[in-house]
Amino acid sequence: MLKRTFIGLLRSHEQTGDRAKDPMLKSHFYKLSKEKAWEEVISTLKKMQGYKVLHEVQSVGEIVLEKRTAFGRTMDITVSVISVNPLTSAVDIYSASRGSLGDLGSNYRVILDLYRTLDKKLSAFKVTG
Repeated sequence: MLKRTFIGLLRSHEQTGDRAKDPMLKSHFYKLSKEKAWEEVISTLKKMQGYKVLHEVQSVGEIVLEKRTAFGRTMDITVSVISVNPLTSAVDIYSASRGSLGDLGSNYRVILDLYRTLDKKLSAFKVTG
């Protein structure tokens, strides 16, 4: 966690993906069609405390969220639901803080929080490995 804070001194964004060096930032896969995954993800995100859904585009699979930190900064978060094949979907997250300087690792923690909540909700469909 200390390393994340140091990285966060300079960087004010974080994202997940297939090729992420940090294993915690790898894409999460679920055995659900894109449509089913979309329904589950959007309903879960709308119920989460502290997050506000600003925009959703089902055809593209993008959900834009906003989160205010305890220090008054605003974070913009984009959650993407991607169809890998007809029976599998991936969820990727991009989080960025508005303003100058770094985020002290808060974007990293927000991504982990979102993934933790989604994994709990979709635990029966999670693809591991």
